[in-house]
Amino acid sequence: MRALGWLLLLGALALAVVLGVMVGAVPLSGGRVVAALWDGLSGQGYDPIVWQIRLPRVLMAVLVGAALGTAGAVYQGLFRNPLADPYLMGAASGAAFGATLALSLAGSLSGAYAHTVAERWPASVPLFAFAGAVGAVVLAVVLAGGVARRYNLILAGVVVGSVLTGLTTYLMMQDADRVRAVFSYTLGNLAFSGWSDVRRLALYLLAALLPLFFFGRALNALQLGDAVAHTLGLPLAAVKAFLILGATLATAAAVAQVGIIGFVGLIVPHTMRRLVGEDYRALLPASALGGAVLLVLADLLARVLVRPAELPVGVVTTMLGGPFFLYLLRRQRA
Repeated sequence: MRALGWLLLLGALALAVVLGVMVGAVPLSGGRVVAALWDGLSGQGYDPIVWQIRLPRVLMAVLVGAALGTAGAVYQGLFRNPLADPYLMGAASGAAFGATLALSLAGSLSGAYAHTVAERWPASVPLFAFAGAVGAVVLAVVLAGGVARRYNLILAGVVVGSVLTGLTTYLMMQDADRVRAVFSYTLGNLAFSGWSDVRRLALYLLAALLPLFFFGRALNALQLGDAVAHTLGLPLAAVKAFLILGATLATAAAVAQVGIIGFVGLIVPHTMRRLVGEDYRALLPASALGGAVLLVLADLLARVLVRPAELPVGVVTTMLGGPFFLYLLRRQRA
């Protein structure tokens, strides 16, 4: 069954990538997409629609989905809470505050700029968003008194997130045009991802995600409780600190590039458990693949639901994730 699950995941990802490249203002056939991909990889020339417009967007969705799916699985295992997600410790609120601060420092936004901000925000926004997300999690850890206090970490994350949300709202209210800019960021947008963005995010995720895949055995031990994990020789403080660091960096890098996309890290780990089981050595890479598939398909829906306009992809994932969250709550109560 697990082998079949892996085959289904890889096949779904390949199909999602091809569909993501096919769909757009100019529809492309599957044969043309496959041929264009092959020609580009073999150096025989490239189709500009495929290689310059659609493929970077699809690959960005793959990377962001993989980051959020893996981070969600790590947080659910670390906190032993099925409702945990990558934004549990305030990363989303920190990123939104950082982005808003960058827009504030950029000065008052013109009316014309307010209409194009959804297409490309200032270069300082991803940097400030990354710093805000990481800073929010670090502050939550400090307020909780360290990584060993699991429930204090959750409460500290809630407090930090609430405070930063209030500060973000205050900054937004200073300029009416800034409200549109910040909303554009907080709803998530993959539309204008380029190859430079893909390369930048890939480097971050290589450093953040790859080491996490080797901590599956440690997460398995943590499911038995801290006391049992300690008797098995697990250095709890160091392991928890590394897991939080890796998941935070992956989440911060993703939201810094494309904005805040919700529910991916909540939905994917639960779905992947049905395919590959509870063993985190398999669940972490499966969550990366599942997150990539989900976000590529969600972005595909964002492009076709309100043609010729586009929905922010965060709206689509919220519409999918809201009912799923209610299902989890009902299941928990049962």
